[in-house]
Amino acid sequence: MNGPGTAGPGRCGAPAGLLEKLIARVRPEFRAEVLSFDPRDPVFGGPPCAVPGCERVARSRNMCWSHRQRWLYAGKPDLASFTVSASPEWYGHLPLPACEIPGCNFCQGGRGLCRMHHRQWSRAGCPDMGAWRAAVEYSPPSPPPGTCLVPYCERWAMRTSEFCQNHHKGWMRAGRPAAGEFAAACADPGPGCERIDLRCLPRGLRLEIQYALQCRGDEGQAALVPVRVQRFVRDLAATGVSSLLERTEEQWCSRFEPRRARAGGRQFVLDARARVELLAFGGGWEAEYPRGKWRLRNLGIQADKIAAIDFAPVTQPWLSAMAKRWCRWQLSAGLSASHAGAGIRAVRRFSAFLACHGAADAGPASVTRPLLERYLADLSSSSLSPSTRLEHVSALNGLFRDARRHGWDDGTLRAGAVFYPEDFPKKGRRLPRAVAEHIMTQVEAPSNLNRWPSPSHRLITLILIRCGLRITDACKIPADCVVTDPDGAPYLRYYNHKMRREALVPVDEELTGQIAAQRQRTAERWTGGTPVLFPRPHANLRGIRPTGGGTYREALYAWLETCDIRDEHGKPVHLTPHQWRHILSA
Repeated sequence: MNGPGTAGPGRCGAPAGLLEKLIARVRPEFRAEVLSFDPRDPVFGGPPCAVPGCERVARSRNMCWSHRQRWLYAGKPDLASFTVSASPEWYGHLPLPACEIPGCNFCQGGRGLCRMHHRQWSRAGCPDMGAWRAAVEYSPPSPPPGTCLVPYCERWAMRTSEFCQNHHKGWMRAGRPAAGEFAAACADPGPGCERIDLRCLPRGLRLEIQYALQCRGDEGQAALVPVRVQRFVRDLAATGVSSLLERTEEQWCSRFEPRRARAGGRQFVLDARARVELLAFGGGWEAEYPRGKWRLRNLGIQADKIAAIDFAPVTQPWLSAMAKRWCRWQLSAGLSASHAGAGIRAVRRFSAFLACHGAADAGPASVTRPLLERYLADLSSSSLSPSTRLEHVSALNGLFRDARRHGWDDGTLRAGAVFYPEDFPKKGRRLPRAVAEHIMTQVEAPSNLNRWPSPSHRLITLILIRCGLRITDACKIPADCVVTDPDGAPYLRYYNHKMRREALVPVDEELTGQIAAQRQRTAERWTGGTPVLFPRPHANLRGIRPTGGGTYREALYAWLETCDIRDEHGKPVHLTPHQWRHILSA
């Protein structure tokens, strides 16, 4: 139980003892206020810039940010010619140019002039620059201003700052740290070094971000671009919070505007908050069960299609308690998270029905046969499809049945709280969704198969057609999937997730050769090897995450449109991966 002044799981606020845990977990290399990363670091770095001699990380068009910006200023010339002729110097750590007015040593602020002279030129009506510059009479101040505190900068400092105008702006963006610390941080950290400045954050929040960055670096799954992380850090500093746990997930989601959300800021903050919360309260059922939303990762459950199960919309305490016990029992019994989550979605809809029909505060005894009949009528008048309505009725019936069986209702759930076979919505009988032979002729045409932009997706298509796998099983095929029998005949070995067993299916020599070519391609990109045949191409630095079924579906729809595959009526064909399992023969 949480003591006084502490925040328990699901509540808002940093608990006592979190600071000590962070200090104990964050290693010295991540404890610095300004984090520096090697440019070849797999998470925070990347491949080198294409400009010879430039050791910075390639971030856009195979160039670092600096050379990409110079390429834009040059009018986007031919990339190959530009990269060969461009200078590898780091402009960000070279002396800033002085104002072009003789005797003025302030840094340039626009049109080759310092801010003061640029203002004078604007007030003069923006005349010809050459003539105006020649006519300006300027006497340097006596004594001259001090130079900028940044070591390599020789420009005059502003009257109200220890830095020149440009470095003063950088000092403000960094959160106005101590002048000496900022000047030291501006020194050249080394060729191509990537940095994240955390001095603008309070100590507790800084440790939380350092811990999140350390975890991301240790996992080595997805790359993080330091310059983008720096933007997120400034956004966090602007909120004024001292801990990520001071706000709920919903509050953080609403805090980030759509532009920042698209750039990854929202996901970064939510991921960091989840890691800090797990460190503060621990994981497992004891910590996660009281929450209104279960994060499956904290329960040690890896699910592709669902990351959390939300009980918050279930407003009746008795129904929420029953649904939680039912969901925990299903997950513990080995049922998939998707199946358990679908059941809770049905419970949430039933909870909303109870709230609208005067049974919001009643207990399990209020679930009577007349109430269920009213619910069936409400469900039938909804816009849900027959298959979805059938899933909802089946889930509720399973909840009531299991609650009586295991005593989750304390004996108050009536015997009439049950759906009978005739209550279940009937799905209309549909023709088989098999693919006709003339469509398969178009699909399997070599000219169309060669239009796949990804060789991985092309091979998945062939495996689905020739082996009859489900898309979930095909995407998760292991790398060493080809085995042979005593006679040397090849077989594809995979795990049938629906049947929960390994299976073998015969394959021909052509498919075996293409699988070998796929393994060669993955070995060239992930030199340490991959456990799966089709690794996810992005956010998968170690190659251990398989390609998602949804990713293949989107690629399939785009490929069908590109190939212009049509049915016997001349209409574009819409196919799903599961239809490969039911192919009509000629």
